[in-house]
Amino acid sequence: MSTRTNSRGASGRSPYALPKPARLRPRDVLSVGLSGLRGRKLRAVLSALGIAIGVAAMVAVIGIGTSSQARLAEQIAKLGTNLLSVGPGQSFSGAAAPLPPDADAMVERIGPVTSATATGRIEASVRRTDVVDKGITGGIGVLAAREDLLGTVGAKLRAGRFLDAATGKYPTVVLGSVTAGRLAVEDPGGRVWLGEQWFTVIGILDPVALVPELDTSALVGWEAATAYLAFDGRPTTVYARTAESAVEQVRDVLAPTVNPAKPNEVKVSRPSDALAAQLAAKDTFNALLLGLGAVALLVGGVGVANTMVIAVLERRQEIGLRRALGAHRGQIRTQFLTEAVTLAGFGGIAGAVLGGAATYGYAAAKDWPFDVPGGALVAAVAVSALVGAIAGLYPAGRAARLTPTEALATG
Repeated sequence: MSTRTNSRGASGRSPYALPKPARLRPRDVLSVGLSGLRGRKLRAVLSALGIAIGVAAMVAVIGIGTSSQARLAEQIAKLGTNLLSVGPGQSFSGAAAPLPPDADAMVERIGPVTSATATGRIEASVRRTDVVDKGITGGIGVLAAREDLLGTVGAKLRAGRFLDAATGKYPTVVLGSVTAGRLAVEDPGGRVWLGEQWFTVIGILDPVALVPELDTSALVGWEAATAYLAFDGRPTTVYARTAESAVEQVRDVLAPTVNPAKPNEVKVSRPSDALAAQLAAKDTFNALLLGLGAVALLVGGVGVANTMVIAVLERRQEIGLRRALGAHRGQIRTQFLTEAVTLAGFGGIAGAVLGGAATYGYAAAKDWPFDVPGGALVAAVAVSALVGAIAGLYPAGRAARLTPTEALATG
């Protein structure tokens, strides 16, 4: 009885069967992808630089914006949102409706109001000397001020003293921060020509965030304004500090309190709303700058795509040899796609570091808190890697479509 030899052997596998294709492990994919970058270092650096510039611009815009907003938020928290201001509205005839002479006293009688004060605008000019033409005002206004103005609005003196019961009766003046600069007054003790006589400078204010009109004003005492500058004694703005929990309630009753007969002729506002508006304006401006950063990132992505296309053209022999040795199309595609993502990823990391450093330097120069959202840094690197992946799709696909014979014949 004859026996047949099993052609498949003891294992049951045909000796002529093709071996299973090798699979690239993640470590191998990264190694192969980095090999192309190591061979062309200068080109890789220049391509990554385009991505880095775009990412750095976006991170810096976000970081500087959030740092600025943090500074404004600190100011709002420090100065409080419980300051309200009352000013004259318009009558039905269109003319300004004046406030009553005792408007600040009436406001102070409201229960939750902790303090109230007033300023009154005076039709007078202030100049460095009496030889300066009175038409050259420099945008400086003259205000009569109550003695408790600083405490209510949260202002501070840079130098000298403020008006009090004694100095407020005589021709003395306190200058706002901008006013002092425009009049070239650095220290108290000098004189300025106010109205038609000399006034002695007794103090200079720091910038007042909540009431910026004080920065460009010259403040004189209420009694002195009446005696020397023909002030009629009517306030043009009343400032009121209230309990934090009662701001809206007080806001609703201020107009009827100041002018019970015609509350519609009284204008009530909250100065801190202006700072909040600045936050909103910065958001809009940041969105515009982010768009410019995105354009720079897109240009960087085009640079990566161009680099990868050139790499495919230059490495056709390598591609053909790898295909001849058994690498399939998916592995070739993965190799070049990994190279593009790695290139853009390195650019993204470098850009995030540069953007963070730029934000830190700018914030330190402006004395702002340094605030770069961690999510923004992660997103910047992730977006750059995504840009690299998109930029590498076409070159990777082109490399994968090359047959071994085609690649070796044209290499």
